[in-house]
Amino acid sequence: MFILGSKSPRRKALLKEAGLKFEVISGDFDEAINEPDPKKLVENLSYYKAQEISENNPDRWVLGADTVVYIDGTILEKPENKDYAREMISKLSGNKHTVLTGYTIYSPKRHITKSVETSVYFKDLTKDEIEWYISTEEPYDKAGGYAIQGLGTFMIKGIEGSYSNVVGLPVSSVIESLISFKVVKREIGKENYSSY
Repeated sequence: MFILGSKSPRRKALLKEAGLKFEVISGDFDEAINEPDPKKLVENLSYYKAQEISENNPDRWVLGADTVVYIDGTILEKPENKDYAREMISKLSGNKHTVLTGYTIYSPKRHITKSVETSVYFKDLTKDEIEWYISTEEPYDKAGGYAIQGLGTFMIKGIEGSYSNVVGLPVSSVIESLISFKVVKREIGKENYSSY
């Protein structure tokens, strides 16, 4: 059974829904690294997170991940307050932005790091819609300040790419990597993936 190295309830839910069996162990890696390139940032963070947890679990495979939202060259972090959330959602309103997730499947002898991009299109939002949304609790623990799978779904005009990536993990790509690295296998007649 592999380890999901993440505190995200959304990543945990996505993997469970896909029929994967795993254990959750979250680390304390300091995510404040100086890397302006979003692709390199999420790939590096996913690698470091997985590596940190692997140090105490060297006989297990570890899945680490990191997701960012960016628009016009700017990375949008989790909003810390209402003003920041208002600024973020206003910036996304009527525009296309990119959600990028890096993930690493890691063991001390072998690892793979990949990233997946999804384009998301927001509708033009009224001031009242923005004020209503930022008055909910939803924006404040999510990169980009919104949840496509929650109340924020009303803002989404369309997407190109993986939906689950916007939620927090590109499940199809992750499962392909887990199978190719012989971490899990699919058996005919069984609902869940099993470990090697």
